[in-house]
Amino acid sequence: MSSSAPRRVVLLQFAETVAIAAGGGAAFTALGFPAGLISGSILAVAVAALAGRPMAVPNAVARVAFVLIGILLGAVVTPETLTGIATWPISIALLLAAALCMMGGTATYLRFVHGWDRLSALLGASPGSLAQVMALSAEFGLDLRAIAIVQTTRVLMLSVGLPAGLALFGLAAPPPSMPPPPVTPAYLGELAILVAAATALALLAAWVRFPGGLMFGALAGSGILHGTGLINVTLPWWVADAGMVILGAVAGSRFANTSPKVFLNYLGAAFGSFAVAIMIASCFVLVVTSLLPFRVADVVVAYSPGAQDTMMVLALALHLDPVFVGAHHLARFLLVTVVIAVMARRVAGRLPPPHDDTWLPPRRGTFED
Repeated sequence: MSSSAPRRVVLLQFAETVAIAAGGGAAFTALGFPAGLISGSILAVAVAALAGRPMAVPNAVARVAFVLIGILLGAVVTPETLTGIATWPISIALLLAAALCMMGGTATYLRFVHGWDRLSALLGASPGSLAQVMALSAEFGLDLRAIAIVQTTRVLMLSVGLPAGLALFGLAAPPPSMPPPPVTPAYLGELAILVAAATALALLAAWVRFPGGLMFGALAGSGILHGTGLINVTLPWWVADAGMVILGAVAGSRFANTSPKVFLNYLGAAFGSFAVAIMIASCFVLVVTSLLPFRVADVVVAYSPGAQDTMMVLALALHLDPVFVGAHHLARFLLVTVVIAVMARRVAGRLPPPHDDTWLPPRRGTFED
């Protein structure tokens, strides 16, 4: 078989994935669903993946989308935003406490309600840091799909449920109707400077292995230019929409190669652990909004135990403060990265070796069809 054949298969799979993501996003948007483009694309691709379709997004395309979304996130930065950062430390400190409580509560639930062993419960309870969680799960020979299903289902439910919940309580702002800027030489010049600077910082952040480097680096470059007033343009609306659809496809495709039977085996653990994490997060949201002068919707998304890239895109789509949300999710990501790495190895050191029959995580359910 020629090398063009596998490449053609990859392109066809990607085309199908994007078509399904765009269709889901367009349907949710047409129904007036808040953040419909990102929520609908995630849900549509996840359903297609569970139905057996080969949902996939090439890494190169995903990386470009991360940079584009970072540029969009940074475009909302204003000088007032930069001065407001000084009021965030207390909220971030409470967020770190919330993350530890969510990990402890969710791990306890998985262990004692669903019979998971200590290490699987710990990794299944991690609020974010999915790549590290899956790497540790593989390193210790754990049930990868069980942990992945619990983690990914939480992101899916947050992506669909958060916009709906915020809209139900009147906290999701409708999108502002702003005419697109005229395409002039000055506009194109500023746009070229914006894309070049943001891309350069994105590549630098990825090179130094900064967490979420492509998105956060682009956000930093775009945020500096907009926050200082040097640049006033942003990406065209169709580029923004394409970036959101691609990010939705990336999130939804995490359900690829998972049969409905396997998914249903762990649905109870996924829903239950999600409920525990949300209850704990809600308690902290009430504390923060009672003590600090932040918008409720900003705090809700900032404290949600979802993937940092998805939550930041949701903040952008819901017209919240993505810089506030991003700072909190970055702080949580750094904490979880350290805690999970240390705790997983400590717990693994207390377990019997993998060949021992008593070490079979998780003890309920199986991946075998």
